[in-house]
Amino acid sequence: MRWIERWIKQLATGAVLAAAVQTGALAQPREVVIAYQDMVVPWRHVQDAKEIEKQTGYKVSFRQFSGGGDVIRAMASGQIAIAEAGTSPIASALSQGLDVELFWILDDINAAEAMVARNGTRIENVADLKGKRIGVPFVSTTHYHTLVALEQAKVDPKQVRIMNMRPPEVAAAWQRGDIDATFIWDPVLARIKPTGKVLLTSGQIAQSTGKATFDGMIVSKKFARENPDFMVKFVRMLAAADDNYRKNKAAWTADSPMVKTVARISGAKPEDVPGSMSLYAFPTLEEQASARWLGGGAAKALQSAAQFLKEQGTIQTVLPDYSAGVNAEWVKRAMR
Repeated sequence: MRWIERWIKQLATGAVLAAAVQTGALAQPREVVIAYQDMVVPWRHVQDAKEIEKQTGYKVSFRQFSGGGDVIRAMASGQIAIAEAGTSPIASALSQGLDVELFWILDDINAAEAMVARNGTRIENVADLKGKRIGVPFVSTTHYHTLVALEQAKVDPKQVRIMNMRPPEVAAAWQRGDIDATFIWDPVLARIKPTGKVLLTSGQIAQSTGKATFDGMIVSKKFARENPDFMVKFVRMLAAADDNYRKNKAAWTADSPMVKTVARISGAKPEDVPGSMSLYAFPTLEEQASARWLGGGAAKALQSAAQFLKEQGTIQTVLPDYSAGVNAEWVKRAMR
């Protein structure tokens, strides 16, 4: 029977080793890759301070992108789990069947995106854009609102030369005089305003047409499903960052560490950040979950953006309902 004893001993040893391996595997930090753009938003301070790592224990990597289209392509390839993107890129992703969900309104764009005409072009209003060159990042919130503005002014888009440019390219083209106007956001917007005239803001367009735009945070549904505790803690951090800004705006000065961090990560000048951030609205947790945003309004805005994208030939299908791509659950859990 000694062989039985040896066999039992071997099984026990194997079980101990297996348990040790499993324990070691569980001890390894879980990882998440987050994509961000150049939006001037409060949570940049949290991002820089490594608060996510401290509060969740996850290993967090950040990747910067210059446009929403690039973000969506990276997400589709599985390179990233969470990302910042505007209305149009999110609508495009959902329309094409990407398994993601909008879970946070990063900002209500309001007056933070504007159509600006360069001085010397004799452009006084949107109707004057006929025959002119306007640079915008294609499939972006500003591309969408550019066409909404042209439609409202009864200008055929074919009468305007709309050029596809990423924000840094817009700034360079403006400086060279290669474009007559743009519809853009900060930090580029702050750079060009001194030598241009603001024709319209996204907030004004949303108010007159009901076609609102926003920047949001989207997540792979698989990642969210498998990491619920992370999602709740992350949402609470986003909410706390916005709350800190709303309650302490006077402290967010050009020489404050918060503003310096936002400037460094976004590429803006510290002196421009306070003014730029004041152009946005940052919804509270309660507002996030309300009918205006994750409770229904965001889905309607995404459908409107998708219709625009289809008209532009960017996507083939507009879904009958975008609510399946909007999830208020993580915000609701964060409120408990």
